[in-house]
Amino acid sequence: MTSGARVPKLEPSSLDAEQRSLYDAITGGRRAQGPQLFQLTDGEGRLEGPFNAFLLQPRLGTALQALGSSVRYDTGLDDRCREIAILVVAAHWRSDFEKYAHEAVGRSVGLGDAELAAVRDGRPAALAGREAVVARTAEALAARGDLDDAEYREAVEHLGTAGLFELLTLVGYYATLALQLRVFRVPAPDGNARPV
Repeated sequence: MTSGARVPKLEPSSLDAEQRSLYDAITGGRRAQGPQLFQLTDGEGRLEGPFNAFLLQPRLGTALQALGSSVRYDTGLDDRCREIAILVVAAHWRSDFEKYAHEAVGRSVGLGDAELAAVRDGRPAALAGREAVVARTAEALAARGDLDDAEYREAVEHLGTAGLFELLTLVGYYATLALQLRVFRVPAPDGNARPV
């Protein structure tokens, strides 16, 4: 069972120059612009979710932060498809923080409760068209790390080769975060993490 975070949250006042630069990029970057759909920091300004761990090795954390920003904001995947794929990864890895954060984002881009439940429960058939293809493809990638020939053809038909590359990168990035969140036992901000 989850016994609490294994890595304490770093206090903003204790950060060295490299850590502070990364902290500022996270808290002042694209994720922090517009409506705050999930918490980036707690009440004391400490980073939530995977971002606190990024500070452990700021050079690598900076690269991950930049990749995550590109995956979220610089791809051809529409908002709904992107959030469906992220939530498929969250469900596969049982990642409480990713579920918490991206169900909120998903709702903001128009995913309803029934659609969120379908993704959470692994029922891509409840989605339609391109969204169903994205869900099925993300599930295959999360579960098997590969696509068979029919899955590959379907993904390319609906997303294009470049779109499939974007989806592959997204699934890999969020699987990386889910692994970090799991090993470091990082709960969602409400503290109600499920057993791992």
